[in-house]
Amino acid sequence: MKFFKNKTTRALIIIVSALALLGISISHFYYKSINDSIDPRIVEARTLYEKYNVYAINNDFNSIFTLMDSVENIYNSVDHYRNSFEVGVLYNNRAASYLTMTIYSQDMDSIVKDSIFLLADIAVNKSIEIYEKWLTLYKDKSLVEVQQIVSNDFFAGLESYSEEKKDKFMGSRIKEIQEAQTETERRLSVAYTNLGIINRYKLQYEAAANYYKKAIDLWDKNLTAENNLNILLNRPLKKRNFIQKMFPDTR
Repeated sequence: MKFFKNKTTRALIIIVSALALLGISISHFYYKSINDSIDPRIVEARTLYEKYNVYAINNDFNSIFTLMDSVENIYNSVDHYRNSFEVGVLYNNRAASYLTMTIYSQDMDSIVKDSIFLLADIAVNKSIEIYEKWLTLYKDKSLVEVQQIVSNDFFAGLESYSEEKKDKFMGSRIKEIQEAQTETERRLSVAYTNLGIINRYKLQYEAAANYYKKAIDLWDKNLTAENNLNILLNRPLKKRNFIQKMFPDTR
């Protein structure tokens, strides 16, 4: 326990860095302008998500969790999106929000803190499960293969729209999936980083180190995972270089 306390300040800074990364990742997918090519069934979810950054800046956790529940309900109402990468993002951000709560609560006792870390653990593992299943389905698939997979369940519920409209919705969704093919491993890397943080809190240092290493294997530029691992191994923290500061990762 002494080891954890000695590293608390730096660890919290690193958690905040992880949350910043998550915010950047989410903004790329949820802050696009709404247009007539976006699937109308999930437009409301994306509109709702525009409030996320405001709530996060103000540490308004009740609003964050209410927002995420509302957004998830919308995605779960459509078969195609029920296990999509978007839902994986939601669960990982729930985990990150739970972790942040422990930073800003000045008088949180150990029992409450343990319960919050348990919620974070459940959420991040659900996120990892969704990401890994999604990658199994879509990773390295060609455009034709993606089209075939999407067409299996995408059009259910869109019967009232014209064929032209449905083609637009389909085309937009395929582009999102193609982009997610390259982005989801990085999201998975962030999820494993959060899982490492949770295991370090539980004093399971070997498990935490393994999760950090897995995060780095998935994304070798994951400085948050690398520095968390450096803390465990009593190595100096790595700073961002000039190029990384000038051109930060935007996804």
